[in-house]
Amino acid sequence: MVAPLNWGLGHATRCIPLINQLLQSGYEVLIGSDGAALKLLRAEFPSLESIELPLYNIQYSNSGSFLKAKLLQQLPHISNAISAEKKMVKELVKAQRIHGIISDNRPGVRSKKIPSVYITHQLHVLSGSTSWLSSSIHLGLARKFHECWVPDFSGAENLSGKLGHISSDSISPKYIGPLSRMKARETKIRYDILCLLSGPEPQRSILENKLRHVFKNSPKKVLLVQGNVEDEKIRTVENGIEIINFLTTPELEQAINESELVIARSGYTTIMDLSAMGKKAFFIPTPGQYEQRYLAKRLKSKGIIPSCKQSNFDIHQLKRIAAYSGFKAPMEEVDRRDLFRLFEGK
Repeated sequence: MVAPLNWGLGHATRCIPLINQLLQSGYEVLIGSDGAALKLLRAEFPSLESIELPLYNIQYSNSGSFLKAKLLQQLPHISNAISAEKKMVKELVKAQRIHGIISDNRPGVRSKKIPSVYITHQLHVLSGSTSWLSSSIHLGLARKFHECWVPDFSGAENLSGKLGHISSDSISPKYIGPLSRMKARETKIRYDILCLLSGPEPQRSILENKLRHVFKNSPKKVLLVQGNVEDEKIRTVENGIEIINFLTTPELEQAINESELVIARSGYTTIMDLSAMGKKAFFIPTPGQYEQRYLAKRLKSKGIIPSCKQSNFDIHQLKRIAAYSGFKAPMEEVDRRDLFRLFEGK
């Protein structure tokens, strides 16, 4: 069973290469999630069985300064969802429907009776003055699994920085290499700018409105992907901007390859995808989200990708891109078949 968290689409999309490698290795895969993440994976793998897990229904605040308070208010609901998914997993194991688990940041999807893996890039959870507490709690949850997999490299040339690399004897993570469903391909450039939207509301819509305003009737050719997974694909052109609600993996891979520049949130999955493709980008961190702010600042300090606050973004910010290298040559795909031996009892 592969079960990603439904918080934006990043957790679901980074599970796609893992699911593909599991299928190639002869495993049967049951998909478990909720909301847009489940809808996306059902669209990617229509032949696979899937189940709907309890909704965490994580929402952001309109203002980044109130994000922490908003998340704290949702803790009782999230706790109830975790308890509910524990019961569902217990029944699945009892019925012998699953014999192994890969949980991407869903703490309740685990079992002592079958091999259970927890995937996270946040061994160090940034939350401002409470980072020590949020990190301690998260590590405690990760330790309840048989293994913890970090989608990154273990050495100095890594993508997650201090998020995925800590000095602690309390956990022994396995670094499995970045997870990306994307591959770089030689193609003609079709778009000057690709705007990729993702993440929980209302901040997803706030950024969409900002980008629509900035690129209204722009002479540049702009494609805006809303990140709204729906039953029907809708493509329109408004004020000179080509807009589409969502793209499948092959379609999005093609759009990224055909774009000179990508504007997106500095979410870790987005970073893995653009790094895998060796792209130039401009990042706009989600207001109030410490992780995205840290990742954007780290890449900016390394001279790789520029970024700015959402409130400060305008067309003139893009002039800074020339001073940054962008991501380098595409990464080679990592063979993870040895990792799967955990599920064979070897």
